[in-house]
Amino acid sequence: MTPRRAPVLACSVVGAAVVALDGTVLTVAQPALQHDLHAAVGQVQWTSTGYLIAVASLLVFAGRLGDRYGHRRVFAVGALGFAAASTGIALAPGIGAVIALRVLQGVCGALLQPATLGMLRTAYPPERLGTPIAVRTAAIGLAAAAGPLVGGALVSAYGWRAVFLLGVPPTLAIGLLALTTREPNHPGDAAHPRNPAHPRGAAHPRDAFHPGDASDPRNAASPRDASYPRGAAHPRGAAHPRDASHPRDRAHPRPAPPAPPAARAALDPGGALLLAVTLGLLVHGLVEAARPGRTEAGLLACAAAVGAGLLLARHERRTAHPLLPAELLRSRPVVAGLAVLLAASAALFGTLFVATYFLQDVQGLDPLGCALRVLPLAALMVLGAPFCPPLQRRFGPRRTATAGAALLTGGVLLLSRLDAAAGALAVGVSAALLGAGFVTLMVTATSVVVHRAPEAHAGVAGGLQQTAMNIGPALGVAIATLLIALVPGGGFVPAHGAALPALTVIAALALPAALALPGAAQRRGTRPGPPPPRPARRICVRS
Repeated sequence: MTPRRAPVLACSVVGAAVVALDGTVLTVAQPALQHDLHAAVGQVQWTSTGYLIAVASLLVFAGRLGDRYGHRRVFAVGALGFAAASTGIALAPGIGAVIALRVLQGVCGALLQPATLGMLRTAYPPERLGTPIAVRTAAIGLAAAAGPLVGGALVSAYGWRAVFLLGVPPTLAIGLLALTTREPNHPGDAAHPRNPAHPRGAAHPRDAFHPGDASDPRNAASPRDASYPRGAAHPRGAAHPRDASHPRDRAHPRPAPPAPPAARAALDPGGALLLAVTLGLLVHGLVEAARPGRTEAGLLACAAAVGAGLLLARHERRTAHPLLPAELLRSRPVVAGLAVLLAASAALFGTLFVATYFLQDVQGLDPLGCALRVLPLAALMVLGAPFCPPLQRRFGPRRTATAGAALLTGGVLLLSRLDAAAGALAVGVSAALLGAGFVTLMVTATSVVVHRAPEAHAGVAGGLQQTAMNIGPALGVAIATLLIALVPGGGFVPAHGAALPALTVIAALALPAALALPGAAQRRGTRPGPPPPRPARRICVRS
């Protein structure tokens, strides 16, 4: 790992882990927060819903900001804002301030999350993305597993406010680190072997053959060229590259080249607004549908989201610079990877929702006993992530993801067969299958999405990946809640209900999506490499 890549990997891993940790510790802190601030249950639920809506609605636009202004800069703003909002929540005097600051924290989290992938895409060659993404996934799994334990200890010892102070030091540190680190390979600002002499070291389309370029066969040296004094006009009207070194020319430097086209692309505020409304209504509808007595309101919000989505599609087809680039949406590997992530996250989190109530309400376990029963899931996510890149290199993304989808589907299916007398072994085996399958799918699909996306759209690709990972859990929990309400006789016993069989079908949907992923192993040369370096300048013989 080069010295420039180490800070990028540190920022990406710590940023993703802090966001994952924040989401898990809040669940433990909510009862104490409600009691201390004398808040209603609905108000406390909005501390989670407001954050989720803000994050999901802005992830893609935040990725577009990273593509235009640099992922490091956007990441720094998000990390420092996340730290400031967390500090404000810890000092908040009432529930209204907590909700408002959680929404602000969601906005900053939206800036931070796509940049964690965008920075990796611009710092690492495509064929080497598997390992940093696996490290990032392992950190997320570890944070999610440690969150309830750490949060419970902090709430018991210091109160709910300590939970929000937990993430301040790391986010502050990585925000400052990002500000002081040069972006390794941002478009128009990164080193490239094709043109090391460029002031910023970046390759540019103008570096291709142009008038006066010695590497162009049309501009080969001729005897009469040597008779022209240095700095004089070339007979074909073009200045020769060597003329820039003449003392007379140094007094009049050439103007700076224009910014790369990707950096000048419009932000498409209309598309960003429509996408934010669509995703915000969708998330709100799914959350409301999962609440008792709010099913109709949730379905109305989902219907409104469909209408906003149709307006978004119409707008994106007509605008010159769409927020969702057509080349990204037409990429079969990218769309298949997003489908895998959506189906897998919906199946996993819906299953965990049902399993938690089964273990606590049916089998009578306390929260710690419940966490220990599903501990193999977190352990397999952390320990299995490093094995995913070698599997991809040997078997290719398609077979690797197909195996992961089969493991995930098998884990949900096994849980769906458990009755009230199920023992720790059966639950532990099911949890292990869930963890092994999900980590395989997450690392493989994320690698494909980030790898196959053009570097100019790395931020948008990261935003889409994070959006799928935020919409999927809400969708899975909403489906599980609706089916439990529709089949009340089964309760939370998996073998008697309809929720887990339906989630098994959703997990199985990851199989056809995995089969649409690239079949060949990711090796060097999957993308056209840079052209060979230009030969040395021809010698000018003065007459």
